[in-house]
Amino acid sequence: MSETRDRLEAVGANGNVIGDNIHLPDNGMPPDALQIESLDLEAQGVARRADGKVVFVEGALMGEWVTAQVHRKKNNWEQASLHTLLRESPQRVEPGCPHFGMHAGACGGCKMQHLHGQAQVAVKQRVLEDHLWHLGKTKAERLLRPIEGPTWGYRYRARLSVRYVAKKGAVLIGFHERKSRYVADIQSCAVLPPHVSDLLLPLRDLIGGLQARDTCPQIELAGGDQVTALVLRHLEPLSESDLAQLKAFEAAHADVGLQWWLQPKGPDTVTLLSPEKGQASPVEQTLSYSLPEFGIVMPFRPTDFTQVNPHINRVLVDRALRLLAVQSTDRVIDWFCGLGNFTLPLATQASSVLGVEGSEALVTRSRSNWTYNQARRTTSPHQALAPTEFVARNLFEMTPAQLVADGVADRWLIDPPREGAFSLVKALADLQIQRRGETINSEDTALLPTDLKQWTPPRRIVYVSCNPATLARDAGLLVHRAGYLCSMAGMVNMFPHTAHVESMAVFDLAE
Repeated sequence: MSETRDRLEAVGANGNVIGDNIHLPDNGMPPDALQIESLDLEAQGVARRADGKVVFVEGALMGEWVTAQVHRKKNNWEQASLHTLLRESPQRVEPGCPHFGMHAGACGGCKMQHLHGQAQVAVKQRVLEDHLWHLGKTKAERLLRPIEGPTWGYRYRARLSVRYVAKKGAVLIGFHERKSRYVADIQSCAVLPPHVSDLLLPLRDLIGGLQARDTCPQIELAGGDQVTALVLRHLEPLSESDLAQLKAFEAAHADVGLQWWLQPKGPDTVTLLSPEKGQASPVEQTLSYSLPEFGIVMPFRPTDFTQVNPHINRVLVDRALRLLAVQSTDRVIDWFCGLGNFTLPLATQASSVLGVEGSEALVTRSRSNWTYNQARRTTSPHQALAPTEFVARNLFEMTPAQLVADGVADRWLIDPPREGAFSLVKALADLQIQRRGETINSEDTALLPTDLKQWTPPRRIVYVSCNPATLARDAGLLVHRAGYLCSMAGMVNMFPHTAHVESMAVFDLAE
C-alpha cells in the first residue's frame, strides 16, 4: 500500500514518473483504451483515465495503447495488468527468456525483458535524475555515461527457492512466480551464468532424490572467478546417504568449480561440505573474485556481500577511483567498506586508507584480504599496498565528534546499503555548519566537538548507491547544508532486465 502511494506521489510531482507525457488522439480506440504515459519505479505502465485517476498497468510500456484488467481499485488509483495491446511501442522486444511474461506461472525474477536494453538504461537514468531533483532539490552539473555490461548471464549472486511439490512429484528450483509465493517452474534462467542455468534441472533431480527433500528450502548461489559455490539451506541434519549424493554431484560438476556449502541455521553456520576445498587451497580452488586493473584478488565466503554482477563491479571500481582522483599523498576513508572492494584498490593509490564497516565479521575478512594481497605483491610487479586500517562501527549512529576523531581525509568513498548514509552525511553537514558559525538544532549541539581547528572536510566525495531515493536524500544534505556541489552523476546497470537502479555521484567541496 505505502509503495503504491509513493509511486502515485512521484507521478503527481511532475505529471509522470519516467518519460514524457504523450498525447496522441486516436478516435479509433475503444472507449476503455488507456494510453501509457510513462513507467513507474516498478517498471509498470502509468496511464490516466478521463477523470484523472492513475492506473498502474503491469506489462505495458510507455507510448502504448492498451486495455487493462483491473485487480485493485482505490479512490485515486487502480492496479491493473495488460489485457490487450492495441498499439505497440517501438521499444518493445521479444523477451530473451521463455519463463518471462504475463502468463500464469511466469517467473518474477525480471521485470523489463520486454523493453529494449537501451531503453531500460534510459529509464533508469531518468529515475536517478528525477529523484535527485524532486527529493534532493539538486541536479548534477554533468551526467556521466551509464555503466553497462553483459545483459544476459550476468547474475553471479542469487537466492533460489527450493520446493518439493507432491502434486507434481518433482522439485522446483528458481525464483518465485510473478506476484506469488509459489516457486516458478523454470528449466533455465537467462540471467544466471550459463553453467549455472545448466545446473537447474540436474539440481532438481538431485534434491528430489534426497531424504531431506522436504526440509531444504533454499540454495544460494555465490559465483567467483573459478569457483561456483552453492549454499544448501537445510532445516534438519542431512543423512550420510544425502551427504554422499551431494559429494557425488560436486565431483560430477568439478569442471565448473562446484563447491557445496551447508547452512543448518543462520549465515554464521555455513561450512564447506568438503573442507579440503577450503580457504587454505590454491587460489583457483578458493571462492574469490579479482580486480585485475589493480592486481587485487578478493577471497570471500558465500554469505558475504559481494556484487551480483562481477563484470560491472570491475568497471564500477575503476570509474569510482578515477573520479575520486586519488593522489599519492592523500588519506582516504572508505565508508561501508565491506570486504574491501574499494578499500584495497584505494590502497594501491593513496598514502593511507581507513575502511569503516558495521560488521565485525566483514572487518576481520577485509583485514585478512589486505594481508593476503600485501603478501602476493611481494612476488609480483605491483608495489606494496598503502597502510590501511579497518574498524567496525555502527555507521547509522555516526556523530560529528566521532567524525572528527576519525581524522582528516582528503577524499571519501561512500558505498552504503539501501538505507543510505544519512547519519554520516548529517554529521558532516553539522560540522560544516559549525565551521561556518551558523546555528544547529539544539538536540544536536551536545554531539558536536568543541575544537575544529585541526579538522577539515574532504575535498571530494564519490557516493556509490543502490537506492536512488536515499542517494537523493543524502545529496540534498551535502549540497544544501554541507557546502558541496553535485558535480557528476550517472546510473550503473548492475541488474539488467530488473527495475533496480544502481548509481554513482560525485560531490566537490564548494568552498
